Amino acid sequence: MEDAELRCTVAVEQPLPGGQGLRRRVMRGALVLLGRNELRQPVLRVVGGSGAAAAALSFALVGDAVRLFTRFAGDGRAAVRVGPDGAQVLLSDCPPDALRRFLRLLRLKVAAGPRAAPRGPRLLDRPPPAFSVISQLQERDLLRAPGRLHGGEGQGERPAEVPRAVRRPPARLSAEQEAVLSAVRSGKSIFFTGCAGTGKSFLLKRIVGSLPPKSTYATASTGVAACHIGGTTLHAFAGIGSGKAPLEQCIQLAERPGVRQHWLACQHLIIDEISMVDGKFFDRLEAVARAVRKRDEPFGGIQLIICGDFLQLPPVCKAHEETKFCFQAKSWRKCIHINMELTEVRRQTDKTFVSLLSAVRLGRCTEEVTRLLMQTATNRSERDGILATRLCTHKDDVEITNERRLQQLSGEVHAFEALDSDPMLVMLAKNLDVSQGLVNGARGVVVGFESEEKGLPKVRFLCGVTQVIKMEKWVFKGPSGVHLSRQQLPLKLAWAISIHKSQGMSLDCVEISLSRVFESGQAYVALSRARSLAGLRVLDFDPKVVRADPSVLQFYKQLRRHQLLTQDSLHTHSGADDKENWKRS
Repeated sequence: MEDAELRCTVAVEQPLPGGQGLRRRVMRGALVLLGRNELRQPVLRVVGGSGAAAAALSFALVGDAVRLFTRFAGDGRAAVRVGPDGAQVLLSDCPPDALRRFLRLLRLKVAAGPRAAPRGPRLLDRPPPAFSVISQLQERDLLRAPGRLHGGEGQGERPAEVPRAVRRPPARLSAEQEAVLSAVRSGKSIFFTGCAGTGKSFLLKRIVGSLPPKSTYATASTGVAACHIGGTTLHAFAGIGSGKAPLEQCIQLAERPGVRQHWLACQHLIIDEISMVDGKFFDRLEAVARAVRKRDEPFGGIQLIICGDFLQLPPVCKAHEETKFCFQAKSWRKCIHINMELTEVRRQTDKTFVSLLSAVRLGRCTEEVTRLLMQTATNRSERDGILATRLCTHKDDVEITNERRLQQLSGEVHAFEALDSDPMLVMLAKNLDVSQGLVNGARGVVVGFESEEKGLPKVRFLCGVTQVIKMEKWVFKGPSGVHLSRQQLPLKLAWAISIHKSQGMSLDCVEISLSRVFESGQAYVALSRARSLAGLRVLDFDPKVVRADPSVLQFYKQLRRHQLLTQDSLHTHSGADDKENWKRS
């Protein structure tokens, strides 16, 4: 019955007699339940407080007065008007995914109406319960639900769900992803890893949606990765610059009012693409967290949810500096309680290609791997008239390639810095419609512009969809904890992008130049962006560019020596700070 209960902050507003105002009662950490009363009517029950202040309030959800206000459900907030007198139950700081499931259940159960009236009482019958938790959604609820549940004008209420036969099923977590999510819910700090394409970013989004928004901060080592999970960069969250200043100065920076506020509010800190975070910076963050929060526990008592693959791109360091990964940080072992690995590759389905990438990830370039990669040089560099995107090791190569391609086009220049005579290669920078294939990284060509005043571009995508691309809004949590937004066209030039910028992307047709590889893991990141060998073209391949950092290989080797944990024994072993546990699902 998980969908029928919710743990969050609740404010109950009830009109005073005679219209003299509202009586407002706030309950933090309240339990909200959806159930039925003895008349089988849907009931919303709020249980909160403790001791003498404990209270349980129940509201029957009947009649046309029931309304849902769900515009801010993605931020963990919603409201339910529960009666004709205008009483409201305001929900806040809810895990967004749990809130959406709860509202969907409430919407359909209320729209379906009360269950059939109970039969007349018989001798020795037990009286019907005053409250029982409502059942999960069933087919009859979907069939009985009318068009929609009433909602306030402009308040973002949503229509009732369509029948399952025409509704696209949501992407489901795999068994090993579910295990990671369960470990996160246990409250322990966790590091989970996996090779490219195992759904780490997808899982992180689900984790973000399962935690209370006010105390959860999603961060990543790069802006691109942070954008993928709707967060901010780790440096922006920390507020201590590069972290190379003396510790006392870093603490002073973190004590500034705007920065200190979210250090204190944070209970769950998510860090994506951990491989690119410097180990010295991680140690500095850990010390700052303890000082600002005035708590001696590792990282000041914050639960860490860390994700990444150390066999991908390493931290960016100056030429004379030694690379130090986060697992080499002094505080790493005491901060991380659980280690888990995702092994099911979802991006690529070709077993030969998956095996090839596994070898490259470990720095192994056999004769068979070399042969397969060199064969790709003859692959076509376009599909359905759309050129392959070139991945480059250096930003200057990216700029030169994009500028040269842009100058080669003829035609009138538009305000979007695009030309409408010849097709311009572009890439989506945001998920627009997953069911149609309009996802972040989807590529297409600009085939024209609207004749209206805005002149928005019309793009033909490789997935077969042609669509006018409108302005889109990005919303993320800023350094001070407030939500910021930016509106722009979700398109960027896609003749070439850097390998660093491509991390996390899936590309259907890609051309790779590896002649200037300068980092361990760089060739692997580039190759693993491709969905298949057929959609990959490698130029100037040299087996010497395939390499993995020896210290990272040793780190993974040591982790895999540890006992494999089952889900049942997870809590038993994860409490010890002096040892690291490893789960390979």
